[in-house]
Amino acid sequence: MSDTVILTPGTVGLSTLALIYRQRNPVTLDPSARAGIDTSAAHVARVAAGDGPVYGINTGFGKLASMRIAPRDVTTLQRNLILSHCCGVGDPLAPEIVHLILTLKLLSLGRGASGVRPALITLIEAMLARGVLPVIPEKGSVGASGDLAPLAHMAAVMIGEGEAWVGGDRLPGAGALARAGLSPVVLGAKEGLALINGTQVSTALALAGLFRAMRALQASIVTGALTTDAAMASTAPFAPEIQTLRGQPGQIEVAAALCALLDGSDIRDSHAQGDERVQDPYCIRCHPQVGGACLDLLRQSATTLRIEANAATDNPLVLSDGAIVSGGNFHAEPVAFAADMIALAVAEIGAISQRRIALLVDPTLNHGLPAFLSPAPGLNSGLMIAEVTTAALMSENKQLAHPASVDSTPTSASQEDHVSMACHGARRLLQMTQNLFWIVGVEAMTGAQGIEMRGPLATSAPLRAVIAKIRETVPPLAEDRYMAPDLDAAATLVASGALPQAAGIALPEVS
Repeated sequence: MSDTVILTPGTVGLSTLALIYRQRNPVTLDPSARAGIDTSAAHVARVAAGDGPVYGINTGFGKLASMRIAPRDVTTLQRNLILSHCCGVGDPLAPEIVHLILTLKLLSLGRGASGVRPALITLIEAMLARGVLPVIPEKGSVGASGDLAPLAHMAAVMIGEGEAWVGGDRLPGAGALARAGLSPVVLGAKEGLALINGTQVSTALALAGLFRAMRALQASIVTGALTTDAAMASTAPFAPEIQTLRGQPGQIEVAAALCALLDGSDIRDSHAQGDERVQDPYCIRCHPQVGGACLDLLRQSATTLRIEANAATDNPLVLSDGAIVSGGNFHAEPVAFAADMIALAVAEIGAISQRRIALLVDPTLNHGLPAFLSPAPGLNSGLMIAEVTTAALMSENKQLAHPASVDSTPTSASQEDHVSMACHGARRLLQMTQNLFWIVGVEAMTGAQGIEMRGPLATSAPLRAVIAKIRETVPPLAEDRYMAPDLDAAATLVASGALPQAAGIALPEVS
């Protein structure tokens, strides 16, 4: 089992969240968070015992907020809230996503503004440690008031309802808890609302999309370098001074990485003089500009998501003076915008990678390589349809990149009259990044094939190491064969981060 990660609410960085997402570490809150949790819970208990109406504690919800709830019914109110909101549909979210959702909910409650008792914190920590992962349907949230339906499915397991995965088995919630040696909780005042009123599902999905997009971007820098050398393209456009004269930080970093990857290539040196070509197509020449802009966009999104991951986003919130005040932190507009920006970057990384693939299989553009990179074109089609597949994937991602945040519709009898659509805006990033893994994986295949056809000239040491990694699972294409497994294997290399690791070159990160 992975080591337990201790989290201090409000301070957790992206590298820690990426580790938890990929390794599904158990997590616990730093003991320093306990005082704030205890204090806010005491404030809620005080209000619940009083006569004044306070939203979410002794009133109905949404359009029913004007209805007063008797003290004897407060516990039933919270249980009914969870059960009535379990209206999610569709396939269950993946285990790594659910693990991250629970982690983010823990961080939010740990800010000490939600008014929950420590028992809820302890149960979430234990569920994470013992692998009790609620079955959360992927659809049903409009991203305000929070991710109500999916988070209700999470909370249902905590009260012994719903369903959860434990050790590969899908069990009723109570049975799942029992198998792990845990007991359900009886929710007190405001606790059900604190569990379901927040942006944790949208944020977890957007973070997963961000982490996957960065893996693809890093791999695309490596595969772009492979294509540059295979096409005998010029590296002069990557000169540092060109980049600094513009000043865009992502562009500067991508160009520097390309230069490092190509340094020492015999192929590059062989055409440094006497090449009749004046300029290369934009997909190679403007790689730093496009890839760098995508990097900058992902970093902007990363800043938003890091803040949101540490935020208290339920409603109402218990303020430092003990006041319990209704606000709107549940509205996931920042997450929706971040997801839209990630989608744009993913679409563009794939678009320019696809054009490099198309260049490399085209004998009129690839500077002397055979058609479709087949040693015997005509009898063999080579990588012809692999390129067509990437065109389909690129086009699909363009359509999926349409912004979700520009849409809204009134819900809950128009009480919740503007919503963010963040949840499905973030969820589509999983499909988009999978498409991108395939696109960049095919570029790895075409780039490796093209460089090998330049023999006896050799590429750089970093790119030779990359090709060796590719050849562990995707052999050279000598004659036509069943290709689908090769595309999947190459995509796996991209998704795993294996290509940049093989290159051994420092590549841009988000932080």
